[in-house]
Amino acid sequence: MDLLRQLRYFVAVAEERHFGRAAARLHMAQPPLSQQIRRLETELGVVLFERTTRRVDLTPAGAVYLDRARSILSSVEEAAHESRRVAAGVVGHLTIGCVGSVTYSLLPALSRRLGEELPGVDFSFRGEMLAFEQVQALRAGTIDLALLRPPVEDGLIAVKVLRRDRLVAAVPAGHPLAQRKKVRVADLEGVPLIVHSADRRSAMYGVVTGLCRGAGFDPVIRHEVGETSTLVTLVAGGLGVAVVPEQITALGLEGVVYRPLVGPASTVELAVAHHSERSEPHLLRAISVVEELIRGSRGRVTGTQLG
Repeated sequence: MDLLRQLRYFVAVAEERHFGRAAARLHMAQPPLSQQIRRLETELGVVLFERTTRRVDLTPAGAVYLDRARSILSSVEEAAHESRRVAAGVVGHLTIGCVGSVTYSLLPALSRRLGEELPGVDFSFRGEMLAFEQVQALRAGTIDLALLRPPVEDGLIAVKVLRRDRLVAAVPAGHPLAQRKKVRVADLEGVPLIVHSADRRSAMYGVVTGLCRGAGFDPVIRHEVGETSTLVTLVAGGLGVAVVPEQITALGLEGVVYRPLVGPASTVELAVAHHSERSEPHLLRAISVVEELIRGSRGRVTGTQLG
């Protein structure tokens, strides 16, 4: 007979002070219960109960054993409860890496939604991460989930595209292109551009240079930067024009206007990614919450609107 069952039998008798009532509480016959208590006493080498024809009382040794038995059973139940919560994906810790456009447009709503849906999971966030950095962090385990811009050329990373975001031109307020309602890709020929860094393998670097070359010209790259906030700040300073996902308009920086970009392939994908060998319940639940939020926010932009 297992020890936990013996402990439960003992606690029932100790609390009821009566073998008949304890047996009824345990939904068993009285004789087997009496036998199991005697077996427990034999195994321990102590008398736990003083028995009379009318009542059952704890011995001093039994009183000490009762305290410990209750503590053990409580710990076992707490461990079982905690393991069920882990299995259900409602507790744990996750770090989420975000590209710049997500950092400034979706991160506040995302953190709130995850907190509401998974209150037992401790979330932390790393913003302004380029796709290559996110992939390396997923492989190293320093982040658990990534919101990034494909492509991802790594067989160990599972990637699921959630939506396509429109591209816009971020233009200094005094620039001639700021007077237009729309900017064509061809209009960027000869215009100094500010782009995300090629050295850090930015997905947007490839998108922007690909758009320009697809329109028949090589881009004039004036500055390469690592962070989206820096990129938009340089635009505000009049140092060049940038092509960015529409969600960047949430930054609303003075001195920058945004114009829709017109041309072939003037959208960019947003995807959720994680290490393909990981399948913890709380990770999978978080991915579901992220997918629901990202798809639900399709086409919505907060902050400074396109003008």
